[in-house]
Amino acid sequence: MSIDVVTFGEAMMLLVADQPGPLERAQAFTKRTAGAETNVAIGLARLGLQVGWCSRLGTDSMGRYLLQSMVAEGVDCSHVVSDATQRTGFMIKGRVEGGGDPEVEYHRRGSAASQFQPEDIDVAWLVGCRHLHATGIFAALSSNCLATAIASMDAMRKHARTISFDPNLRPSLWANAEVMRETTNSLAFRADWVLPGIEEGRLLTGKDSPQEIAKFYLDAGVSLVVIKLGAEGAYYATAQGAAYVPGFPVEKVVDTVGAGDGFAVGVISAMLEGLGVQEAVRRGAWIGARAVQVLGDTEGLPTRIQLTEARL
Repeated sequence: MSIDVVTFGEAMMLLVADQPGPLERAQAFTKRTAGAETNVAIGLARLGLQVGWCSRLGTDSMGRYLLQSMVAEGVDCSHVVSDATQRTGFMIKGRVEGGGDPEVEYHRRGSAASQFQPEDIDVAWLVGCRHLHATGIFAALSSNCLATAIASMDAMRKHARTISFDPNLRPSLWANAEVMRETTNSLAFRADWVLPGIEEGRLLTGKDSPQEIAKFYLDAGVSLVVIKLGAEGAYYATAQGAAYVPGFPVEKVVDTVGAGDGFAVGVISAMLEGLGVQEAVRRGAWIGARAVQVLGDTEGLPTRIQLTEARL
C-alpha cells in the first residue's frame, strides 16, 4: 500500500486580513490555503506519511495556487481534476485581537469541488490505501458529494480499511438541522474513529456529557470516540475503557480555526503508527494547541522533527 491516508474534500484559497477589525475595513490580505481535509492532508504529510488527496479545482489562478501548494507539501495530487470550465472556491477571514473566532466569509457555491461525482472515484486506487479520513463538510457541499462520501467510505469498509470521521459541522451548508444530524450520523456510523467537538456531539446525539456522547457512537459500532474539549483537552472511549487527556497550556490564542484538523492529524498519525489510544489523543491535543497559536490553518502543524523533539 503506497498511500497511508487518503481524503476527499474541497480546498479553498484563503485570504486573511493583515489587521484586526471588521472585514469591510480590511485593506490588505495574506494568501493561504484552507479546507478541513487539506489541512489534515498537509499535517500528515509533514509527519512523513504518504497522503493522497482527491478533489476538483478550476484552472484559475486560485486553483493553480492550491494545487502547487499541496504538491509542495508532499501530498499526492494525482487524483485531483483541474477543469477549465469550473471555478475554485475561496474564503476571506478577518483577524481578532486577543484570539477567539474570527469573522469568516465563504465563496464556494457551485465550486469545482462541489461537482465531484461518485463515478470520479478510482476505487482500485482508493482501496489500496490504508486509511480514509472523511469530514462532514465535503458531504454537505452537494448531493453528489454526499454520494461520493458514502461510496468512498463503503468501499473502504468492504476492504477492511480503517476510517476516521470528523463531523466538522457547517449548518449553513445543510437544508436544516435535522437533515444535518441524520446525515452526519449516518456517515459517522460508517467510521472506525469518530472525532466530534463537545458541542457538535451534543447537537448530533442529544446527549450532554462526553460519556453519553461516546456511548451513543460506541453503541452504533464505532470502535473509538474522541471528544474534543478545547482547552480542557479531550475525552476518549473504546470498548476497553475510557479516560480524559488534559490539554496543553497555551500562552496566547491567536486563531481557533484549524485546531480540530490539527487534533485529527495527531490522532490519525499516532494510531497508524501503532501507538496506544491515550498517546494518540495526547498527540492530537498537542498539535491542536499549536494550531490555535498561529494565524493560518496550517502554520502550526509540526514536522516530524518537531514531533520527535516534543517526545510525542
